[in-house]
Amino acid sequence: MNDPVRPRRNFYGRLKGKALKKSQKAYLDEDLGALSPGAVSWEENPARAPLDLPGLFGDRPVWLEIGFGGGEHLVHQAAANPDVGIIGCEPYINGVAMLLGRIRRAGVSNLAVHPGDARDLFDVLPEASVARAFLLYPDPWPKARHHRRRFVTEEHLVPLARVLKPGAIFRVATDIEDYVRQTLEEVPKFGFEWLAEGPEDWRAPWEDWLSTRYEQKALREGRRPHYLTFRRT
Repeated sequence: MNDPVRPRRNFYGRLKGKALKKSQKAYLDEDLGALSPGAVSWEENPARAPLDLPGLFGDRPVWLEIGFGGGEHLVHQAAANPDVGIIGCEPYINGVAMLLGRIRRAGVSNLAVHPGDARDLFDVLPEASVARAFLLYPDPWPKARHHRRRFVTEEHLVPLARVLKPGAIFRVATDIEDYVRQTLEEVPKFGFEWLAEGPEDWRAPWEDWLSTRYEQKALREGRRPHYLTFRRT
């Protein structure tokens, strides 16, 4: 039986920023491999065999954070929910290094980390295997001609819907009003229901929310955060 054909996937975000500190290089060398969720890349897994999530987390529910930035929220959720297994996905290696330092300091052990494209991870997550997903302050791609690069497009939402369980919660936080518009237009097209009943449902953060460095910057610059909650139908 032939392996699946690797799709063409353009990647537009940053993979690396300023030079890593010596300690951050050590985190990557010493810790990242042990936190792998399994064979995700096309080189490791050309057959796109599904990940063994029970082998990774036992019978714990699985959550997913797409683009975890510096990892503040991811580690916060892992520490607050030890009965859950959480996979974080982030292609920006500086952010991955920051996360690994936070994991060491917090001592959490219910995390897995994919340092790459979320679309590759979606390929190998079993269908209806994820109970909650987070998309927090994604790259806004503000120019109109770049809106197709945003996460809230068919290319990402179709595979996300495939891996979420029926009834799973999908949280989106953004400070960009046009991103809110596109999210509300596109996400419901692909098997999601927006759960808001009144303005406070998108103006007030979730009860278990941890405000990130990016959100604090947005608030200082006068941009209002929006907190959107969807349910997989």
